[in-house]
Amino acid sequence: MGYAQHIESLNQNLSELGNDINVSFEFFPPTTESMENTLWNSIERLQTLQPSFVSVTYGANSGTRDRTHNVIKQIKERTGLNAAPHLTCIDSTPDELKQIAQDYWDNGIRNIVALRGDLPDGASKPDMYANDLVSLLKGVADFDISVAAYPEVHPEAKSAQADLLALKRKMDAGANRAITQFFFDVESYLRFRDRCAAIGIEGEIVPGILPVSNYKTLLKFSSFANVKIPNWMHQQFQGLDDDQTTRNLVGASIAIDQVKVLSREGVKDFHFYTLNRAELSYAICHTLGVRPQTA
Repeated sequence: MGYAQHIESLNQNLSELGNDINVSFEFFPPTTESMENTLWNSIERLQTLQPSFVSVTYGANSGTRDRTHNVIKQIKERTGLNAAPHLTCIDSTPDELKQIAQDYWDNGIRNIVALRGDLPDGASKPDMYANDLVSLLKGVADFDISVAAYPEVHPEAKSAQADLLALKRKMDAGANRAITQFFFDVESYLRFRDRCAAIGIEGEIVPGILPVSNYKTLLKFSSFANVKIPNWMHQQFQGLDDDQTTRNLVGASIAIDQVKVLSREGVKDFHFYTLNRAELSYAICHTLGVRPQTA
């Protein structure tokens, strides 16, 4: 198949998908008034695409967790969207986690992203893992639970197989879906999805898509997240350190190519790491055929 035919085929496939695509978005709690304005502008723009849920991250301390809790409640009250707080178990006792979960449920929050969390410096082994947190949450109420998956293997995993079995434990404990770490090698995701199916993981493996707008920041993220950056990406962002507009266009183009190929491979659910900015994620969703809903 020639290049033109290949592109034509990808675009035709997208046009046939119509309304079959589901999208979700991740945000983080703002720390300044300016960042808060940016966040709400982004939420208002992206909510028109009717995401299946939006998630809000938090760091490993209770102060940040409170900010997450407040943003989650505000999103639910102001937009009616399904809002999913990130919740880690590394820094809380089971009783504290049950109390947090019950509070979320009592406030109408039905979705949670359940994570182990980063180990504190000097810690050797956690008391709880993400599968324990999933079991605990399901014991409190019937939450819709997302967990993390790592197509290129979790940095702390002993092996790719051990990492896959850890994911299976999370899914078997009651998780509804897994959301992957961001990646740029589409083949690594597709191989990972096949391996998940081969060991009996039935839940959706939702690809996490990161539209890149700051390449230097990406290099920092990827180094500790064990994400491979292909050489062609280095070349595409070369010389753009002081050119935000072109960086945005290049980043959107890369992500659009990703979602086109993934949709051709049968992927219908996509999770976008927005970094609290709507423009790139909105453009990519538009390309996928996800359009604003009008009354």
